[in-house]
Amino acid sequence: MRSLVAAALVVCAGSALVAGCSSDTGPTDELMVSSNPVAATAARSPEQSATPPGAVLPLDAPVTAVAVDAGSRTLALAVATPPSIRLLDLDRLDTEPRTVPLDGPASALSVADGALVAALGERGSVVRVDLASARATPSPVDGAPVDSVAFGADTLVAVRDQKGVAVLGGDNAVRKVITGGLLSADQVYGTGRGAVVLDRLRNAVFQVDVGGGTIGEGLRAGQGSTNGVVDRHDRVLVTDTRGGALLAFSVEPMLMRQRFPVPGAPYGIAYDPQRDLAWVTLTERNEVVAFAVAGGEPVERHRFPTVTQPDSVAVDPATGRVVVASATGAGVQVITP
Repeated sequence: MRSLVAAALVVCAGSALVAGCSSDTGPTDELMVSSNPVAATAARSPEQSATPPGAVLPLDAPVTAVAVDAGSRTLALAVATPPSIRLLDLDRLDTEPRTVPLDGPASALSVADGALVAALGERGSVVRVDLASARATPSPVDGAPVDSVAFGADTLVAVRDQKGVAVLGGDNAVRKVITGGLLSADQVYGTGRGAVVLDRLRNAVFQVDVGGGTIGEGLRAGQGSTNGVVDRHDRVLVTDTRGGALLAFSVEPMLMRQRFPVPGAPYGIAYDPQRDLAWVTLTERNEVVAFAVAGGEPVERHRFPTVTQPDSVAVDPATGRVVVASATGAGVQVITP
């Protein structure tokens, strides 16, 4: 752990990639790269220089999140203006989408058991959408809920300003909020071996003991990590946007298993469990790249130019098609590798 502290001090002193570095002393927290932490965000994309392959669906509204439900063959797009979710038929993308109005923009979408869960941080609620009927049911959550994941019969919700993880029971009511040691709770992941929360400010991933109601062991997550997914090996794969890397963490025990360089400011990430591919967007390059992640280190399998500002990505495991969405209104790209 002491070597991590030394590395963090060197990065803070000499790299412009780490925002918010202090000119005084280094960070006193061994998991942080700066005493004045600033959460990493997507790099701004350049003008589009290559024609995106596949089909590009016109959508002039910025997309804030995207999700695929293979069972119901639904593609869900959260758009900011007006705040809503567009539900499209994955196999007939040229048909008119169903629209679910929202009280505010959704920062994240997750899917479980035929339902879509949208986190509305600005409105202090999560909204569960039945994908068959498109009926929306809001559930209040104190603070700013920004991400969610199914965890057994419960739903775990990352609540950024509460610095914790809320546990919603089957009735969608908050049973408890798990806190301790976090500066920010930005994403939450459920694996077969437990739960993990990403803290973008503290720049670390932490175990979450849902039954015991505690935040457990934490590990540094690169220089500025932003997004993650769980693979079929029960690892959490995380994009280190500032550090230009793809990280892999095991949960039991909590260890960083891989750190693979990925130039281009990796940001969005999706996982195809059928092909064991992690799809990562590079917003600095307007690209999406697929890595086979089963081996000792990732191996690049595909690389495609994308629509501008490809902040969001999802994959249909039934067909392998990849959906890349623009955060600036440049449309939604569907690629068949």
